[in-house]
Amino acid sequence: MKVLVAVKRVVDYNVKVRAKADGSAVDLANVKMAINPFCEIAVEEAVRLKEKGVATEVVVVSIGPKACQEQIRTALALGADRGIQVEVEGDLQPLAIARLLNGVVAKEQPDLIILGKQSIDGDNNQTGQMLAALGSMGQGTFASELVVEDGKVKVTREVDAGLQTLSITTPAVVTADLRLNEPRYASLPNIMKAKKKQLDVYSPADLGVEVSGNIKILKVEPPAERQAGIKVESVEQLVDKLKNEAKVI
Repeated sequence: MKVLVAVKRVVDYNVKVRAKADGSAVDLANVKMAINPFCEIAVEEAVRLKEKGVATEVVVVSIGPKACQEQIRTALALGADRGIQVEVEGDLQPLAIARLLNGVVAKEQPDLIILGKQSIDGDNNQTGQMLAALGSMGQGTFASELVVEDGKVKVTREVDAGLQTLSITTPAVVTADLRLNEPRYASLPNIMKAKKKQLDVYSPADLGVEVSGNIKILKVEPPAERQAGIKVESVEQLVDKLKNEAKVI
C-alpha cells in the first residue's frame, strides 16, 4: 500500500501572530515556520502504518514556495520515504490546493491519502473533502482511529453525537484529528538522512492544473482586546451589576 500525506507550511503554533501595519496580510517577517500540527499527526499515522508492515511507501507532498521544502525534509526525517513539492507562489485557496493534490494523486496512484483535518492559519477544513470529491474517493474525516484490514480502511471519526466508525474501500481520503496519535520527534541521525532522500519538484502545469482563485482578502486585523473581569463580594452585588451595568437581566 502506498500512502500519500499532504503537509502545509504554517506559522509555528507557539508564535503570536501579528497583522501587518497596513492590514494587508499576516506579518511573516522573521517568523518561525513549521509543519501544520494536524499535518504532523497525518505524517505520524502514515509512518506507523509503514512500521506495522501495512504501508510499503510513504510519500509526502507540500504545495507552496521553495521554502516549504524545509517542512518536507522534516516529514522525511520523521520517517517518510520521499517528498514532492508543487511549487506555487502566493496564497492558495482550498479548491486550488485540492486540484493540485488531485493531480499528484493521478501521478502517484496512492491507495490512501492522509491530510490534517485543517490548517491552523486558514482554518478552512475543506481541502480533504474537496480532494475526495474531485477524485471520486471515499472519505473519513476527523479521524481519531485508523485501521487497515482486509483491503479496507476502517476509520473512527469524531462527530457531534460521539464516535462514528466507517469502512472505506481504497483509494480513500482520511483527515486526521487531534486524538489520532501523538507525533514523534525527529532524531538527529534521521534529520541527516532526510537530506539525501528524494524530493521531486513539480509545477501546476506539470500536473495539468490551472491555479486560480475567486476569493480576495480585503483586510487582516487582530481581534478586539477583551476587557478584564472583576470580582464581586456577594451574590447581591453580582445581580446588581448584571442588572444595572451589563443590563443582561
